[in-house]
Amino acid sequence: MRRVLTAATAALTLTTAGTMLAGAPGQAAPTAWGRPTVTAAPQPGAPGLGDTYFPDYGNGGYDVEHYDVRLRYEPTTDRLTGTTTILATATQDLSSFNLDFLLDVESVRVNGWEASTSTAGVHELVVTPARTITRGQQLTIVVRYAGVPSQTLVGGYSSWTRTADGALAVNEPESAWWWFPSNDHPLDKATFDISVSVPTGVEVISNGVQPRPPLAEAGNRTRWIWRTTSPTATYLAFLAIGQYDIVTDTTPGGQPVINAYSTSLGALRPAARASIERTAEIIDWESGLFGPYPFEAQGGVAGPVDGIGFALETQTRPVYGPGFWRRGANTYVVVHENAHQWFGDSVSVAEWRNVWLNEGFASYAEWLWSEEQGEGTAQELFDFTYDSYPADDEFWQVLPGDPGAAQVFDGAVYDRGAMALHQLRLAVGDDAFFEILPAWTTAHRYGNGTTAQFQALAEDISGLDLDELFTTWLFTAGRPDVASAARTATPPAAPKSWAKIREAHELLSHQ
Repeated sequence: MRRVLTAATAALTLTTAGTMLAGAPGQAAPTAWGRPTVTAAPQPGAPGLGDTYFPDYGNGGYDVEHYDVRLRYEPTTDRLTGTTTILATATQDLSSFNLDFLLDVESVRVNGWEASTSTAGVHELVVTPARTITRGQQLTIVVRYAGVPSQTLVGGYSSWTRTADGALAVNEPESAWWWFPSNDHPLDKATFDISVSVPTGVEVISNGVQPRPPLAEAGNRTRWIWRTTSPTATYLAFLAIGQYDIVTDTTPGGQPVINAYSTSLGALRPAARASIERTAEIIDWESGLFGPYPFEAQGGVAGPVDGIGFALETQTRPVYGPGFWRRGANTYVVVHENAHQWFGDSVSVAEWRNVWLNEGFASYAEWLWSEEQGEGTAQELFDFTYDSYPADDEFWQVLPGDPGAAQVFDGAVYDRGAMALHQLRLAVGDDAFFEILPAWTTAHRYGNGTTAQFQALAEDISGLDLDELFTTWLFTAGRPDVASAARTATPPAAPKSWAKIREAHELLSHQ
């Protein structure tokens, strides 16, 4: 094994005789046989992980194990100051590497040595360490920074939503850029410690559990501390800062349940509580279909009236916009976001073009909940959804399996994705279908998956060739023909659950 010691320019080669010989990077060093061995010079880490839709998201050359995000936030000015410590391992010899980040950086240290920085592209922070990094080396990267996230725009937009009493850091496929430096792609998951100092009387909610109660600080301030020990994609880390009522409980199995409700909800609060307080019940039901719940805590956040207009499956604790409660309680959105804890959070996309594996599965979970509640079968919901889109509707031109970067959250990814799963269920039968679901979440637990991998698993369990089905429903434009003896010329009636599901989806497909 070749290693670099403390001298930044020294490259060391281990000969067969066990002697360490020093030489400049890229220079030939003599071996025991007298033949030179060329040591490749360290290279910059790639500025992206090569995602088909978002090629500059994430970075190459290192793998993150943990983020320690320590912040101070001023709600009156939206001023955020922070120090994020990143624990990582180099996956190649590095002369520099990138972090995805937007705020102003005061300093970066790598293993205690101050590094130089520059920016590139829209969100790339280029870090050049004082000493060359070798493959397999443990890295401690400390970034100090500050800024006003709501005024830091990309294309006129910020994923940091300022509210009357605080802020929300919630968005997909990117939100980390505005509050902590990261390797921002689902392929590089990590654990998190997140702590935020705010004026006393302001609450902060984030992922996981509170390892200690809020800590009083000087200057009439309080520090809120959150920890998640499960691998988490960066876009699934979140902050909700403001005036919240926090309700805590435990499940029958002893798992923490932490729900939070913005005090601005007013008349919407009862409907929000009637929905979110059923989270533990819904997760218990979903566990029977999808396998054991993958995380250490559960709950939900009902955001303020001036917050987000959608919901997001932020890990362990989805965040919901107020629109979901305007017509009363809606458990379907709670089912949807918590199904994502398996499909999207534990098993994340390997590339964003595979997003139907998140949204199609979460949408189909709503259909299964409708069956469970006696409000319409999955077949009835399939029939009504299918008939809701005429054959010449643009809906059928979006390919759920490859929708394109501009349509990554198109309604077809949700609805046609769910229809594809129902066709799979019909093709393989209920026994095989309900074996496939937990087999998928087990095989890729805390990892990533692709459509090809899911198809291969389904074929292995069912013993069927499913290529035509997947091609037709996920990768072929136009409305598939589902004519059968079971269908009639009379349009199907709307199932009882349809209005609530449609109401939720109008907000969920927010982009």
